[in-house]
Amino acid sequence: MTHSQGRFTRSGWACARRVSAYALATATTASMLSLPAMAQTVDLSKWSPEYVKSIAGTHTFDTNGDCAAVVPADYKGKVSYWYTGPFEADPEIAHKVDKDFWEAFKAAYPNIETDVQSITYNELLDKFRTSLLGNAAPMVVRLQILGGVEFSAKGYLNPLKPEDVGYSSSDFWPGAMKSVTYDGVPYGIPTNNETMALIWNAKIFKDAGLDPENPPATWDDLVTYSKTIKDKLGISGYGLVAKQNAGNTPFRFMPQLWAYGGGALDEAADSPSYTDVWVNNDGSKAALQAAVQMYVTDKSAPTSALTNTQAENQAPFIAGQLAMMIAHPSEYARMVDLSSKATGADKAVADEVIENMRYGLIPEGPARRAVVFGGSNIHVVKPEYVNGGAYDEQAVKALVCMWTSPEWSTKLAWTGSNPGHLGGFTTEWMKERLDTIKFLDVTTSMLPNGIPFPVLPESPEIMNIVIPDMMQNALTGAMTVDEAVNDAAAKIEEIIGGF
Repeated sequence: MTHSQGRFTRSGWACARRVSAYALATATTASMLSLPAMAQTVDLSKWSPEYVKSIAGTHTFDTNGDCAAVVPADYKGKVSYWYTGPFEADPEIAHKVDKDFWEAFKAAYPNIETDVQSITYNELLDKFRTSLLGNAAPMVVRLQILGGVEFSAKGYLNPLKPEDVGYSSSDFWPGAMKSVTYDGVPYGIPTNNETMALIWNAKIFKDAGLDPENPPATWDDLVTYSKTIKDKLGISGYGLVAKQNAGNTPFRFMPQLWAYGGGALDEAADSPSYTDVWVNNDGSKAALQAAVQMYVTDKSAPTSALTNTQAENQAPFIAGQLAMMIAHPSEYARMVDLSSKATGADKAVADEVIENMRYGLIPEGPARRAVVFGGSNIHVVKPEYVNGGAYDEQAVKALVCMWTSPEWSTKLAWTGSNPGHLGGFTTEWMKERLDTIKFLDVTTSMLPNGIPFPVLPESPEIMNIVIPDMMQNALTGAMTVDEAVNDAAAKIEEIIGGF
């Protein structure tokens, strides 16, 4: 392993070769993801719901054997780890898988002592910041996808890449690898990847004279569908979300912005520099104009969109008063839950909505089809910030290898995400997930279209403040589209220091 401390030695090639031996159709002669065609464990150029189903359950992996090739199974040491594990609101299977992992790690490395803390999602970043200031951090931490860049930029994290624990960078999604690369240096390994899909009510489509089994192919089509539904049925077509300082807003508007060729910076480029501001280019203007068309001109989006998060779209959707929205597979489970609590006529409507609930790909734009690439990454803290100065290089590598393996990256992402390791899609556990989690195949098939937010420490402010402010300025008429995008561009340039 190569990093500034020079503590790790380059190893794990035997493991990498073993994983590569399971490769499926690796000759991606026209990879749409601009990756080298060699060494892919799956064929990204074929990615679709059907392809995802076809590769699930086709291969097995020897996790313990692979990781033992990186760190011997009889190694004696200690590793400390912070992450967000399952809590009370999570399903029982999440608790079981988490317990199973630690039992499996103990079985694989009986002589490695673990010091593990599960910290809630909203508390982890602040607690980690505090621990770093006091040189009391854990050796390994798993953070939400943009959490790590702040700490990498401040010099708290060791450089870390899949090759350091026996895998290949091409075994992980290109978008995911972008999310752990700052100033050209990888500083983490993706553990799980999340994307969303377009959800629609087939009955509303049919009642409005639209094809009930196919979603709008393009964002322009979505604008037209939304207007048609409003004009013919008097209900909202598209669940636009524009609340300020709320993560739901960029997660739903940025796919539209990127599809038209826009961006906040150049994060949608194949090799983003994060120095070029795209928020006021022609693509961004077209995307914002489409939102204005739905909200201001056609009035086909909810009037409450300015203060709505996705949670506010759920009630009108289950009541049959909203036709389309963007969300995770978990939205289906949420609708089933809402239906179970409804009574009388409301129950009948809710059951009909669930029967007509459909998931499809998020529409394309003139430039691309896009979705926000989310998830989590695992990181290694520099020894000088670790609690007590204790740092066990081999134990760290053993834990990271196990957690990011095809087997455990699949199992640990069971209910709400996708495996970070591409090999996970070929496992028996992925097949079981596809067979039991409705619509998982659709959101999974959006992964090749995933674009991470700009990998900059300033990204949360840009996405949660500047982008929603831009939308609000245009949707309320406080500014024209041109004025709103130029205002946003000036704010972004100021935030990142100007160029």
